[in-house]
Amino acid sequence: MAFAATTIRGGRTAALLVVAAAVLVLAPRGASAAISCTTVYSTLLPCLGYVQSGGVVPPACCEGIKKVVSAGRSTPDRRAICACLKNIGSGAAGGPYASRAEGLPGRCKAPLPYKTGPNGSCDLIN
Repeated sequence: MAFAATTIRGGRTAALLVVAAAVLVLAPRGASAAISCTTVYSTLLPCLGYVQSGGVVPPACCEGIKKVVSAGRSTPDRRAICACLKNIGSGAAGGPYASRAEGLPGRCKAPLPYKTGPNGSCDLIN
């Protein structure tokens, strides 16, 4: 799960993500709309420090991962979450950031029920 991999490319990108998340997370969501990437990103923002530097996984990060996993109640929600995670992870070229991010669901005891790596297909998720 490489959800914070592209945000580590620079403080500028991280700052833009925080601003976008703060603005867009307050936007109303339609009853039939899938979970938004803004919601996924803002929920997982407490993981950014760990992905960048390692160390101890913050409890707020694990809480965020568990919230994202539990938010995938419907097929459209699970597909949307997968697409958001793949979108962020697409900028990671391996290395410690990607491996730390991918290992977070296991470290937080909240495994994703689907693959989000470069070879996974979000369209196949039920």
